[in-house]
Amino acid sequence: MNELRSARWVVPVAVWLLLVLQLVVLYVPSAPGPSAPIPHADKIVHVLAFAAPVLAAGLTRRRWWPLVAVAGVLHAPVSEVVQHLCLSGRSGDPRDVVADLVGVAGASVAISLWFRRPRRRRL
Repeated sequence: MNELRSARWVVPVAVWLLLVLQLVVLYVPSAPGPSAPIPHADKIVHVLAFAAPVLAAGLTRRRWWPLVAVAGVLHAPVSEVVQHLCLSGRSGDPRDVVADLVGVAGASVAISLWFRRPRRRRL
């Protein structure tokens, strides 16, 4: 039981770390180099960058919907406008907003389904 109490801080810390990682991915100017070998690989990165914090927040079993609202409704489009207007070497792409929203929606659905699944009773 003590292990559970002492590990209670792990998931909230993971949420914050994933949010910081998301900010780094979105706002650090891209380094020059070869393009990705997979076409549209940046869309996969966008989906994962927005899905990971929502998944981690959902695991806290607390009120995680505000994160969905802020990440999906506000941060996804605003991040692309900031990239386009303020970061040299970066451009805003409406398809990135769609990828961001797919990540948020997919993570939200996954968390909702996870906590609605029937649980086995221990005998």
